[in-house]
Amino acid sequence: MKHIRILVLILCACFVSVAWGQQPAGERRADWTEFHRTNMERWNPYEHVLNISNVGGLQVKWSYRGAHSNSSPAVANGVVYVGSSDHKVYALKASTGARLWSYRTGKEVDSGPAVANGVVYVSSHDHSLYALDATTGAKLWSYGGGVCSSPTVANGVVYWAGGEQEVFALDASTGALLWSYYTGLDGFLSSSPAVANGVVYIGAWIPGNIYALDAGTGALLWSYTTGGVLSSSPAVANGVVYVGSYDGNLYALDATTGAKLWSYATNGSTGSSPAVANGVVYVGSDDDNVYALDATAGALLWSYTTGGSVSSSPAVANGVVYVGSRDGNEYALNASTGAMLWSYAIGWINHSSPAVVNGVVYAGWGDHGIYAFGLKNGRK
Repeated sequence: MKHIRILVLILCACFVSVAWGQQPAGERRADWTEFHRTNMERWNPYEHVLNISNVGGLQVKWSYRGAHSNSSPAVANGVVYVGSSDHKVYALKASTGARLWSYRTGKEVDSGPAVANGVVYVSSHDHSLYALDATTGAKLWSYGGGVCSSPTVANGVVYWAGGEQEVFALDASTGALLWSYYTGLDGFLSSSPAVANGVVYIGAWIPGNIYALDAGTGALLWSYTTGGVLSSSPAVANGVVYVGSYDGNLYALDATTGAKLWSYATNGSTGSSPAVANGVVYVGSDDDNVYALDATAGALLWSYTTGGSVSSSPAVANGVVYVGSRDGNEYALNASTGAMLWSYAIGWINHSSPAVVNGVVYAGWGDHGIYAFGLKNGRK
């Protein structure tokens, strides 16, 4: 009888969770809540639906044409959040694409949203960072002085490349300024910050530096100068910072000291932000290729040639690399071999970086809107 009562309580709890629209804990872990994902690696280790065997069966699950987006979507608690060139931030139901709400800013929203504790943080070309209620879209606060960097949230703080020469740390609840770091008169920031082990890593378009700042105080810990402008957002894994530069190289830097561990030269500018999974770094290049490199030594494992430059940033999940190309295609590649497993052509330049959550691939596609790709008989 005792075991029956326990079973009833468990079933009731599950019913309440579904009735309130909450995801099971396992599905929440799989959420892609910000550009880097919370592990700062653009890798989803909780994806167990799509794999190398079935990804070839992906098809359009839904599309939403109201949002014209180069923003990289965030997915949290069954909702897709994405910015649009029509000056709006959209919240769409992840299962159907139905619009739940939209919020109008003053200009285009290319920033990828970050979602934490029921709040959506997103920046607009109107030079403001917005905090919006994730359920209703109501504005909670805004902070002026920025450009179009995607924010990162960690330990109750929003980190943002706001302003043309400044990195800001804001209280996530109130928007109060905690600290800012000024990169200098020649600085320009378009990279999105990565936060790991108490350090903020961010790249500067000019003069091509990557900075490591103390996450609590904003004090400069180190900087490293590449040979070109830098818009790639760094990934951090196993004590190493990976970042691309317009000098054509992908760099691996010691996360503590900034010392160069290795670099790999592509044949074009590397504005794509790298993804790291299972000891491999994946990155796109303007030479039309996607590269897979050994994360420790920088040795080339494979490359795949698309029909256009690759400025979209890869997403990795369950042995598959997903990435968009300016040839207008979204690709799924075997993470081990680089073999193409699936592609979808929409005929439009693709800048948005995909998110992969619970068997669905979400990506913005310029003037063609937001797309969700899933399996015909998938659970989503």
